[in-house]
Amino acid sequence: MIDTKALRQEQIEKAQQVIRQDVFPASFTPEFIAGADVGFEDGGTVTRAAIAVLRYASLELVEYQIARVDTVLPYIPGLLSFREYPALMSAWQKLKLRPDLVMVDGQGIAHPRRLGVASHFGLLADVPTIGIAKSRLCGEHALVGAEQGSCQPLMDHGEQIGLVWRSKKRCNPLYISIGHKVSLNSAIHWVKHCMRGYKLPEPTRWADGIASNRLFFRQTMQKNL
Repeated sequence: MIDTKALRQEQIEKAQQVIRQDVFPASFTPEFIAGADVGFEDGGTVTRAAIAVLRYASLELVEYQIARVDTVLPYIPGLLSFREYPALMSAWQKLKLRPDLVMVDGQGIAHPRRLGVASHFGLLADVPTIGIAKSRLCGEHALVGAEQGSCQPLMDHGEQIGLVWRSKKRCNPLYISIGHKVSLNSAIHWVKHCMRGYKLPEPTRWADGIASNRLFFRQTMQKNL
């Protein structure tokens, strides 16, 4: 039997370890930025993680790794990071290049106990991370304007836990939050600097495309790597 109470308590304790400020100087420019995406195969019995490493500022793909591991936990709302991090860590350990910053497809501190997968993975890998989610898990926000670049703070019990940002017109907004070792201002800055006209920033767009084995990404990888 899964002790969900113990897992929630672990989240509360780990959330206290999350660093919500930049650990790099104001003049910091990353050499490599990565994107990470997690999905499930074979009816959920296999967890698949993809990490794509891009050179900054050209945002060209320089390395990617995919890991598949047995799923260790069923889907339990609020405890998704325990289900996803084993595959993420397996892909991370395969990397030959170590990125300076990782954008994770999922929540950071925009989580009821302030420990989404971006924060959980950032702690375990000891790397600066940003959570970039496609939907809201918790908190409230005002209506986001229809224009590209419109945004609203994501608030929960009087605390700002993220920013809701419309990255592209006629697309649903993204939910950006601190993962680990990055301030919210820097998280937003780097997401904006990794946009190339799509809804998602290039690092997570590449990770999603690689994980999904989409034809365009497969052809580009064969040509460039």
